[in-house]
Amino acid sequence: MFKTRLLSGILLVILALLTIISGGTVLWVTVALISWIGMRELYKPFHIENALLGICGYLFGILYDGLLLAMGGGYLLGESRDWFLGLIMALVISLMAVMVFSYPKYHADQLMAAFFGVFYVTVMLSYIYQIRVMPGGAFTVWLVFICSWGCDTCAYCTGMLIGKHKMAPKLSPKKSVEGGIGGVAGAALIAVLYGLAINHWGNADVNVLSFAVIGAAGGMISQVGDLGASAIKRNYGIKDYGKLIPGHGGILDRFDSVIFTAPIIYYLAVLIS
Repeated sequence: MFKTRLLSGILLVILALLTIISGGTVLWVTVALISWIGMRELYKPFHIENALLGICGYLFGILYDGLLLAMGGGYLLGESRDWFLGLIMALVISLMAVMVFSYPKYHADQLMAAFFGVFYVTVMLSYIYQIRVMPGGAFTVWLVFICSWGCDTCAYCTGMLIGKHKMAPKLSPKKSVEGGIGGVAGAALIAVLYGLAINHWGNADVNVLSFAVIGAAGGMISQVGDLGASAIKRNYGIKDYGKLIPGHGGILDRFDSVIFTAPIIYYLAVLIS
């Protein structure tokens, strides 16, 4: 099991390296595909992965990704923001129409899940692509994975060594407060070391202090993303969202913290870098 998990982790890192370094359309396609799979995994507990509500979610996820590509990754400003808001309103209206004209086939929680899937998975994951296309994004985008996966590793090690106080005993009994603090500190430290490295070898000229702040904030938020995804699984009595990644589970099992971290990194990079 450990060897399988390790091998899958190595392959994930290689995939991340290839797609993020390539950037552009390659990264856009990869993120869009991951989002589609993640949406399908999220829809399964609600039994809408093959239903009309789910199909609406997939369709609007594709439309959103297409809009993002057309706008060059900067949809939040000016006219592009209006297009985005219009797309979200059209999604809500479409989902409501499906529920009305097929009543009583679907329930309100399924409608909410269909909308949530688009925003939670597709929109939030798209910030990986948006960070990559922003000025200096070739360096900044790696903070997403440093904060999420780096924090997870540091939190695990710290928790194993000195963890005593449970962070969320009913939700995740193995996670400790000490582990959480260690994860945040570890993410900040790795971000600083990364900043120093790219300044020295990559002539990046980044603000190392801002990387420390981003690392710490991203580390905190990544843990919320991890626990949030676990909460949904507990509510519906499932162990993993899928089996796509051997030893890790599904896309959402591996990218749950990345989903939360990517938008935070984007906005912090805009505000303080």
